[in-house]
Amino acid sequence: MGSASIDPALLDDIIYRLLEFKHARPGKQIQLMEAPIKICGDIHGQYADLLRPFEFGGFPPNVNYFFLGDYVDRGKQSLETICLLLAYTIKYPENFFLLRGNHECASINRIYGFYDECKRRSIPLPTDVPDSGLLCDLLWSDPGRDIKGRGMNDRGVSFTYGADRVSDFLMKNDMDLVCRAHQVVEDGYELFSDRKLVTIFSAPNYC
Repeated sequence: MGSASIDPALLDDIIYRLLEFKHARPGKQIQLMEAPIKICGDIHGQYADLLRPFEFGGFPPNVNYFFLGDYVDRGKQSLETICLLLAYTIKYPENFFLLRGNHECASINRIYGFYDECKRRSIPLPTDVPDSGLLCDLLWSDPGRDIKGRGMNDRGVSFTYGADRVSDFLMKNDMDLVCRAHQVVEDGYELFSDRKLVTIFSAPNYC
């Protein structure tokens, strides 16, 4: 589905059909299957890098995938990236899962590039995310190594949280690990809070 091998008009038609599919059936609570499942972090329009996990790890539905958000903006092929991910989600709903990241938001898309692609192709944008509240915190909050409880976020939105908050959350919800994306980390992953939280970033050579 690279830009050199697909007609732009055909790509537009595919995306429109994907957007229309949301009305075809009601949404449902995601029920993740048991391991093994491959987890991927930020992609940011780096379509060639999106294909690597499939090429080396296997394609759905033979392999289960879980993506943590931030599929568009900054990279040169955001449309191809989100189109393929949505297509897999629709084709294999029991094996392929997508979370919404903070870059799946109209206000952020206006700044970092995806809005311009959508505007050129007249693709409607999703509903905006509020500046505060639970949804905002889910998309924008970050772990903070030097704080306890909750602190201010250098991003200027939402908060940072300490290792104590991670432990409290896991205990209250009977979980073992928080797996997140949203931040650039060396080696593609970084552990936090005595290995109770891991940040995954899947866009190599990220600027």
